[in-house]
Amino acid sequence: MQVESFFEWLGQAIGSVIRFIVDGLSGLFNLLSNAGGNFVEGLSRTLGMDTSIISIIALIVGLMLLWSAIRAFMNASIIMGIIWLLLGLWLLSWIIH
Repeated sequence: MQVESFFEWLGQAIGSVIRFIVDGLSGLFNLLSNAGGNFVEGLSRTLGMDTSIISIIALIVGLMLLWSAIRAFMNASIIMGIIWLLLGLWLLSWIIH
């Protein structure tokens, strides 16, 4: 009888520890999710673009194209720099209203 109450107490203690960890992680991930959502909302509102995942990916690709243009200009490759620059600006002008 006493052994059953010990294991019952042990199960409740472990269960409450697990519940505390799960609630803490849930709150942390909820906080991070809200922060990420607010960041994307503010970024898209400032740039005048949609908040869809395709628009965000197109923004990242456009910025990578501009970065490639900068690297090409720094390597004294004028033709490739102009090509990367035009592609990046074309893509960014397509998603930014």
